[in-house]
Amino acid sequence: MKRLIYAILAVSSIFTGCTGMKGQRDNNNGWKPLFNGKDIKNWFVKIHHHDVGVNFGNTFRVEDGIIKIRYDQYGDFNDQFGHLYYKTPFSYYHLKFEYRFVGDLQKGAPSYTLRNSGVMFHSQDPRTMLKEQDWPISIEMQLLGGLGDGQPRPTGNMCSPGTNVVYQGKMASSHCLNSISKTYDGDQWVKGELIVLGDSLIRHIINGDTVLEYSKPQIGGGVANGYDPKIKIDGKLLSSGFIALQSEGQPVDFKNIWIKELPKPRN
Repeated sequence: MKRLIYAILAVSSIFTGCTGMKGQRDNNNGWKPLFNGKDIKNWFVKIHHHDVGVNFGNTFRVEDGIIKIRYDQYGDFNDQFGHLYYKTPFSYYHLKFEYRFVGDLQKGAPSYTLRNSGVMFHSQDPRTMLKEQDWPISIEMQLLGGLGDGQPRPTGNMCSPGTNVVYQGKMASSHCLNSISKTYDGDQWVKGELIVLGDSLIRHIINGDTVLEYSKPQIGGGVANGYDPKIKIDGKLLSSGFIALQSEGQPVDFKNIWIKELPKPRN
């Protein structure tokens, strides 16, 4: 099994960083866009305190070929954490995207959300989320921006709302695991990648460098609140799920979102 995992990663890594203009001209080698650069018709919105499909305050919008997450119609943030989910789940895949932080933290947003966003994956179906559920049961590739104070602030970390992962041979004891990435200040675009092999190995990549690896994503743990108890089956391995872009009070942009599905191992 381990040989198969690393064989798949080796093949997939050939394409790392190939989004570029060639990738935009065609869909060679199995890559396909999740975002068409025009609209979010292929995506679901779910925002805390609102029903699925309600894009409160036009939080998620498309301008200039970019998915922009904004709060100019909010007033106080009021814990209206939101997520934009692609319409279908995935299991074995290589995901690529670019992001940047812009603007100021929305009034009333928690201080920890400053220059903080993420890409959720192996998420529950947004249509199973209750109106007052804050976070989806999922794994998060946490995206952080530097604060311009000279202090390290890695990006491409792992956080686990309602889930657990195995890290360095043990169940991770903390909600988040820091990566070994560099710190990225300002409003520069940063390239992120995820290689997800079902319920086995997961790899985080930032600007072409592998910054974190872990395995066995599974339901368990806390942080997520307000969920349907029937959904949270602790100990259940997560082999597939939805991909979502996060909104938690910090304006952020996403573009060039591409996916390549990878072969599943044969039993």
